[in-house]
Amino acid sequence: MNFSSRLVVTLTLGCICVSVCLSQSNHVETRSWEDVAAKILEIGLREGEAYAMLEELTTKAGHRLSGSAGAAAAVELTRQMMSARDFDNIHLEPIMVPHWIRGPVEEATIINSQSMGSVPLSICALGRSIATPTDGIVAEVVEVKSFEELRAMDDEAEGKIVFFNRAFDPTELNTFAAYGGAVDQRSRGAIEAAKVGGVAALVRSMTLAVDDVPHTGAMRYEEGVKKIPAAAVSAMGADLLSDLIRQGESVTVRMKLTCQTLPDVPSANVVGEITGSEKPHEIIVVGGHLDSWDKGAGAHDDGAGCVQAIEVLNLIKKAGLTPKRTIRAVMFMNEENGTRGAKAYPIAPQREGEMHIAAVESDRGGFAPRGFTVQADSIVLEKVQRWKHIFEKIDAGRIIAGYGGVDISPLVKDGVPGFGLLPENHRYFDYHHSDHDTIDKVHPRELEMGAIVEAILCYLISEEGL
Repeated sequence: MNFSSRLVVTLTLGCICVSVCLSQSNHVETRSWEDVAAKILEIGLREGEAYAMLEELTTKAGHRLSGSAGAAAAVELTRQMMSARDFDNIHLEPIMVPHWIRGPVEEATIINSQSMGSVPLSICALGRSIATPTDGIVAEVVEVKSFEELRAMDDEAEGKIVFFNRAFDPTELNTFAAYGGAVDQRSRGAIEAAKVGGVAALVRSMTLAVDDVPHTGAMRYEEGVKKIPAAAVSAMGADLLSDLIRQGESVTVRMKLTCQTLPDVPSANVVGEITGSEKPHEIIVVGGHLDSWDKGAGAHDDGAGCVQAIEVLNLIKKAGLTPKRTIRAVMFMNEENGTRGAKAYPIAPQREGEMHIAAVESDRGGFAPRGFTVQADSIVLEKVQRWKHIFEKIDAGRIIAGYGGVDISPLVKDGVPGFGLLPENHRYFDYHHSDHDTIDKVHPRELEMGAIVEAILCYLISEEGL
């Protein structure tokens, strides 16, 4: 064999050896991540604490509308939860938040039904609404399904209560898409009604459930447009109103609300972390919003997301893992009616010298996780999808492009990849923003599985980056 032949053989064998070694290295790395995921899964299912934390939060703090005593209690309670689990750098980041209160009276009654007489309606004020006059409002009701229909009515809505009755589209497989197709009535209904001379807005509750429980939520006003009171009516109440109007009856409703907006009050985002061993200034945020509406106890929305974030760090610590990068849990305050916490976090003094490489949010309820949405460029999406096989083993392998979440959106706007936990969604709006959102609607195993999925994702990012 001449020198050239020997050189070719040597190079060929070398390439084969390198290829085999790389293949074995990748196999070992993949095997290692699978082992880590299995360890986190086992610890979570055997020793999980998410449900116990959620029970404590919803029992001791209850509902947590920003500015309320419940919100203040939740700040201290979650700080204590982090401290009890020996997180690093636990602190509060102060903010000022809105303080809207519902007041003791919110009622509505159909007072002139020819077929039924006087009939009470189940309503609740929409967040930020003004009150009615002291004696309430008595006016005829006009029903519309869209803003376009309302604008085409000329003077027909003047002096009347405008009833927005566009229901969720039941054919949408994703109930969040159905919500998106209806929620503009709640947020802008009072504005559009006032523009045509309406004296109040009454909005069908944002839910697929047909029951007599109203669902609240944020509404807003527009500068230069008269402020009028706004309330949600239960699905059954909405159907009754619609049926009477369709039958040709002139329906008059007496409506009274005593809500008011008080001066802003101090509150805080709650922060705790596991400090990275190699790149401590590179941050992975995982969080939920600590506030909730003052209906129910905010168990799914978003107590679940908050305790899952705390549990992410708890599981990683219990597994004896030391992340290369810092993994930080954040309880954001005031998502529901102002997003002050989300806006304050990226510009807080504590951010100096930090670089966020990922932000993870759970705000779609504590149901069984099926994957997560990725709000980033295609390069990040493709990299994360290479981990898909790890999540598929626990039925959470749906990794798709999509919205990350409200509280991490300011970070995403700054270029940080965002991830939203993607649980089953069919029941979420049965409970959302209503008296139904209580701890008994949350399944302990499903809640813990969400924390497990987030913990695996956060640890993988901490080790490999994005």
